[in-house]
Amino acid sequence: MFKLKMNNFFVISTCAFFLLTGQLAHAQEVVVYSARIEQLIKPMFDAFTKETGIKVKYTTDNEGALLARLEAEGKNTPADMLITADAGNLWAAARAGLLKPVQSEVLGKNIPAHLRDPQNEWFGLSIRARTIIYNTNKVKPAELSTYEDLASPKWNNRLCLRTSKKVYNQSLVAMMIAEHGEAEAEKIVKGWVGNLATDPLSDDTRALEFVAAGKCDVTLVNTYYFGRLMQKDPALPLAVFWPNQSQGGVHVNVSGAGVTRYGKHSKEAIQLLEFLSSDKAQNLFADVNMEYPANPNIKVDAFVASWGDFKQNSMNLAKAGELQAAAVKLMDRAGYR
Repeated sequence: MFKLKMNNFFVISTCAFFLLTGQLAHAQEVVVYSARIEQLIKPMFDAFTKETGIKVKYTTDNEGALLARLEAEGKNTPADMLITADAGNLWAAARAGLLKPVQSEVLGKNIPAHLRDPQNEWFGLSIRARTIIYNTNKVKPAELSTYEDLASPKWNNRLCLRTSKKVYNQSLVAMMIAEHGEAEAEKIVKGWVGNLATDPLSDDTRALEFVAAGKCDVTLVNTYYFGRLMQKDPALPLAVFWPNQSQGGVHVNVSGAGVTRYGKHSKEAIQLLEFLSSDKAQNLFADVNMEYPANPNIKVDAFVASWGDFKQNSMNLAKAGELQAAAVKLMDRAGYR
């Protein structure tokens, strides 16, 4: 009888041990849905796993597909974290109830307030500046000043813009609404449209190529597109101008992340988020795409730093999401397609 009880105890203990260790092993992972492509995120995930032992499983897709997937999966989602570009997309995810607030002293210290959600549901991890690029053979820097000035008559038939369909320009106009009010922002955008040298172009690279070829003199792009093109052909007659330095500052946006509301590994997801904000990962996160670290204590990549220092607009980027619908309607009214 005693032997039988001991055998039962042994069996139960063994099962409990393997069940517990299995649960612990399962917990030592984090699942990420990422709108950033594999080559931009894998180096950070590998570094995180090396430091913590926590495995990172990830799925990449465009932001629309990932948000739809999270909504459809609801409480059954396997995802613990969402990574995507543009504060407008991050705001939309939070608004849809897909993210949850994170209380973290590390994130509060590492990420400036204007680059994170006021309710701490998402955090910027790298900065992309949307600035003016000009043809150095046709424009003198002294001619340039602000985003708003590109609506003035002196730029008639000299401006190229990317299509309004892309979230980057929608966020820029949303932030202009927040800064100037809707009526003034619409007046500025109408001025841009009136100054276009050609129909809006498909992407930032195309706009840069048009400026380099002399088909227009100035454009607005995210700086990493400029960096990629100049690395391929340093002889191109293109240069960066930082606008609005005596006003609000350069329009910036972020690539960032949040912890999903129904993730099963929130603790590990917060660890990963904190790691991505740290000095160990910030350069990895920013440099690989020629962006700027969100953590202000981190040195900028030397090539990116060669474009010069600038003051960034410090308005909270949640406005880019809150006013995005208004921006899209405004751009349509202004004839910006």
